[in-house]
Amino acid sequence: MQMKMVVGILFMLLFILSCHDEDSLVSDNTDNPEILFFIPTDFPKLNNSVSDNKPTKYGVELGEKLFHEKRFSGNNTISCASCHNPSLAFSDGKMQALGIYDRVGLRNTPPLQNLAFMKFYNWDGNILELEKQPLVPIITHEEMNSSILEVISKISSDDDYKDLFKKAFGDGGITPDRIYKSLVQYEYTLVSANSKYDKVKRNEGEKFTETEERGYKLFKLKCASCHATELFTDQSFRNIGFPLNKNMEEAGRARVTGVSSDYMAFRVPSLRNAEYTAPYGSFGQFPTLRSVLDYLDNGVLDAANLDPLLKENGNRIAMTEAEKEDIVAFIKTLSDAAFVSK
Repeated sequence: MQMKMVVGILFMLLFILSCHDEDSLVSDNTDNPEILFFIPTDFPKLNNSVSDNKPTKYGVELGEKLFHEKRFSGNNTISCASCHNPSLAFSDGKMQALGIYDRVGLRNTPPLQNLAFMKFYNWDGNILELEKQPLVPIITHEEMNSSILEVISKISSDDDYKDLFKKAFGDGGITPDRIYKSLVQYEYTLVSANSKYDKVKRNEGEKFTETEERGYKLFKLKCASCHATELFTDQSFRNIGFPLNKNMEEAGRARVTGVSSDYMAFRVPSLRNAEYTAPYGSFGQFPTLRSVLDYLDNGVLDAANLDPLLKENGNRIAMTEAEKEDIVAFIKTLSDAAFVSK
């Protein structure tokens, strides 16, 4: 009987330890340990790909180096960091992305944050696994205009890379899959959850001003239906009647699904660090947060598939001028100064 009790206690201890992963990934004691990174307890669960590509000490170090590698582009001038500037929450401050030879992309560059918790990537959600994303900018004419084989040929003789690939993967072999995995391991560590809002919620001594508190209440009434969860996006795709991109290649989510009801529907963006990521909209239609709210208040473009939340309210979200100021003040509490100083 005592033996059964001992076994039962051991089993429970092992179970508890195996489930204790809300605040960090467990670190292995190896030559290339899994690294600890902050996972806020109120965030959605990690996406399924993270368990197959857990960030490691040297995988992340290699990924960060590759993220800043300009030899990814055909003329050695553009890196991932060229469009994803850490000081702008890994966005670029431009209406539409500028790539090699200043070629203009179709859409606004999305910020990179909390990617380990996302179900879809890009404005139209055409990528479901982040590891399949890095090749896209490498081969796209308007972005890096290169190929993964060309990239490998450029860096294969670099001793620093040989050393890092060996530390990260066991040998110095440089392969497409290893490049993608290490880049994404680095991106998985880009967790932003240390804003004033977070500190208020965690009772860490911060308090909202009266304006921010009013804005928070208004936000929950007028915005949180779409900008939900601690990511401040419900990760849905919606047509909210924003001004249309005149490029004939644009169709929003319908580019992926081919379904007419997805025409000009885009993934709801997170509002974390929105203060740093202007301009806003799928092709940078709005220069400021206030201009977004003004547009929603004045009335959006009608469409057969316009989001029901807008259709039911006369194609607008009514707000007074004072309410707009309060909402913007609250959104700025989502700014994570430590994150943008990475």
